[in-house]
Amino acid sequence: MSTTDILDLSAAAAAAAIGGGSLSATELFEAYRDRAASDRAAGDAGLNCFTWVAADAPSEPVDAPLAGVPVAVKDLFCTEGVPSQAGSRILEGYLPPYTATAVSRLRAGGAPLLAKTNQDEFAMGSSNENSAFGPVRNPWDRERVPGGSSGGSAAAVAAGLAPWALGTDTGGSVRQPAALCGIVGLKPTYGAVSRYGMIAFASSLDQAGPLTRDVTDAALMLRHMVGRDPCDATSLAFPGEIELPTAERLDGIRLGVPQELTGEGIERGVLDAFAAAIEQAKELGAEVSDVHLPHAPHALSAYYVLAPAECSSNLARYDGVRYGMRATDAHDLLDMYMRTRHDGFGAEVKRRIMLGTYALSSGYYEAYYGRAQRVRTRISEDFRTAFEQIDFVVTPTAPSVAFRLGEKTADPLAMYLNDYCTVPMSLAGIPAISIPCGHSEGLPVGLQIAGPAFSENRLLDAARALERSIAFDARPARV
Repeated sequence: MSTTDILDLSAAAAAAAIGGGSLSATELFEAYRDRAASDRAAGDAGLNCFTWVAADAPSEPVDAPLAGVPVAVKDLFCTEGVPSQAGSRILEGYLPPYTATAVSRLRAGGAPLLAKTNQDEFAMGSSNENSAFGPVRNPWDRERVPGGSSGGSAAAVAAGLAPWALGTDTGGSVRQPAALCGIVGLKPTYGAVSRYGMIAFASSLDQAGPLTRDVTDAALMLRHMVGRDPCDATSLAFPGEIELPTAERLDGIRLGVPQELTGEGIERGVLDAFAAAIEQAKELGAEVSDVHLPHAPHALSAYYVLAPAECSSNLARYDGVRYGMRATDAHDLLDMYMRTRHDGFGAEVKRRIMLGTYALSSGYYEAYYGRAQRVRTRISEDFRTAFEQIDFVVTPTAPSVAFRLGEKTADPLAMYLNDYCTVPMSLAGIPAISIPCGHSEGLPVGLQIAGPAFSENRLLDAARALERSIAFDARPARV
């Protein structure tokens, strides 16, 4: 099998080829390892997808369900003895003594670690321009962003530098880069995948999820990640097993289109691709109707109170005392704290720490944090009401296609608006998937499908049926 043929295989197809004896796990690993190492060595001339690449093929047995198909993992997942830096200088070179549960479960299923992927610092960003290790470039257009914060994972899969990858989604950080890079990204139900070993941003929102070439690969990857973990009190037992999707039609499926998330602020080309996807869903037998999520327009405001509040608490541990970077020219203990955090954190992380600290401060807690929590409750109630009438909510994943590097870095509000369509699902803790649904300006557009908690199997089936019927050129220029 030629290298081109190997790289054209989906993860599921590669696993089947290894199982059938037409491909060796070592051959597959080395094909991707060489490409990942080449991109890393290229620096700014490449896509800058990786912060670390494995040197040698694994010695683990491949007589396992995932058959030795290697996985790229976002930099914020702790991996024993491997740099796990969360895209930040304050953790540069940090080698954890343990491995995150999600990564351990994938490795136990037979997926060896290929590489660690670049990301926005501490998962704070929508463009991957906040990484301390430089921005990631979109393989569809190197002058554009791949989305964030899991931009390195998304770009690597889209460019054929990894067969699949693991990311995290706090307010859309799996789904939005998946949309901008023309691949599949799934945010599971909150608690379905253990957060143990994920370097935290906002603990009530963070959730690991797969970034893959197709829906079947997403289901296969998720199957080996879900389940209760005694190391994570917020993890939950998944009801049943994740099944590989087989649906080819949407007969009897009721889709709801919320006007609150499909109107003003969405680019015309994105809306056109979304409308075409909805028409395709109707042809497959789906019933489509309007649905109302009256508090969804307030989701972004609530998110940017709640997430920074949790971030300010989670990131207080980075003080130069226990691990990570420590300022060496400090005059006393307080000066060491200040210099370490000043030099170690980037501008966006500092901004969110300050916002969160203010929202939690005496005299402002109830006015900001308490009110945002009440909005979050209303948003969850809106979804519950909607799901009494429909099976899934459908929206564009992102309000625009990939924008140019540097275009929004000077305007934080414009950058935050990239999460407008994805944040409501995160606040409600429900599963949502982004699949490619067309192009605008020659760039990918994503369709988001969201369902009730633990509806992943039905969600994956619906996504697979649509995926099979929507015409989409899924291959950017190979790097």
